Amino acid sequence: MTSWVTGGPVNSPFASPSGLLGRLAGRFMFWTNRQADVLPVLDVRPGDHVLEVGYGPGALIELLAMTGAGRICGVDPSPEMRTQAARRTGTADLRLGSASETGFPDESFDRVVSVNTVALWPGLETGLAELRRVTRRGGRLVLAWHGGTAPSFIARGLRLPEDKLARIRSGLDELFDDVERHELKTLTVFAAS
Repeated sequence: MTSWVTGGPVNSPFASPSGLLGRLAGRFMFWTNRQADVLPVLDVRPGDHVLEVGYGPGALIELLAMTGAGRICGVDPSPEMRTQAARRTGTADLRLGSASETGFPDESFDRVVSVNTVALWPGLETGLAELRRVTRRGGRLVLAWHGGTAPSFIARGLRLPEDKLARIRSGLDELFDDVERHELKTLTVFAAS
């Protein structure tokens, strides 16, 4: 697996968690990622169909279940994360997949969200195009990455440089009518509709 950010391989247990290190990475992600912070930006409405890309151990999927969403789905490349998330998520439709290959039909979702995965994608443009394809007209895509106004000590080292954030913004501008950037406490967030 290579990252569009570095052009090199991603050798992190967080990229595609497996085995003991994957299980530990999943637990670490569950306790440290501030998933709830993106919910106001995502703005899930009762009955919405929601897709999370890179659901990891299922923290955000669990929160989405409390929003009144009509259908909650997720794709993640890790069978280990699917197992962990399935323990927490009840009726969510969790599948193996990626940002560039979700496996869902065109315009399936009112809301699509991905937290702390965009820099791990092999291809930014292919991932954005796929997520645009599965987002209904009038729907919303939310991409978040480590950053924000007060990132943790660990997250400070994971922040994306401005040129990479500008590339995300430019890619979204090409596919969506309206794109906004938000600096939350621990996340830099793009919302596109």
